[in-house]
Amino acid sequence: MFRDAGVTWSSSGGCSDRNRPTCTSFEQLNLASAQGAQTLKRASGCALNITGGTETGHASGTYSHWNGYKLDYGKNTCVTSYVKNTFTYIGPRGDGAPQYKSGSGNIYADEGNHWDVLYYNCGGC
Repeated sequence: MFRDAGVTWSSSGGCSDRNRPTCTSFEQLNLASAQGAQTLKRASGCALNITGGTETGHASGTYSHWNGYKLDYGKNTCVTSYVKNTFTYIGPRGDGAPQYKSGSGNIYADEGNHWDVLYYNCGGC
């Protein structure tokens, strides 16, 4: 799905093991999250690289990476401009990360060196 949409992925550990925090895993990723990545790529026209998936090491909770609701994307000027100019700023998250909400309700949090995206749905796929 990602390849077809032109979405790339990478991991600091060069691996995909869900139980290693340096890997980038798509195991048990929700379909809506995968479709959301495709939607973001198509809508923005930006280079999109997934740097975090369902691997261990992220914050816990119902709507978490582990439970398949979140993806992390490497930051670049194109993606950052698209998010900030297209979505609505809704204030800082509990940890201080600025958050932007898409029209479909997905939440984009600027975590400094990457975007942490919570997918409630596929973003209008």
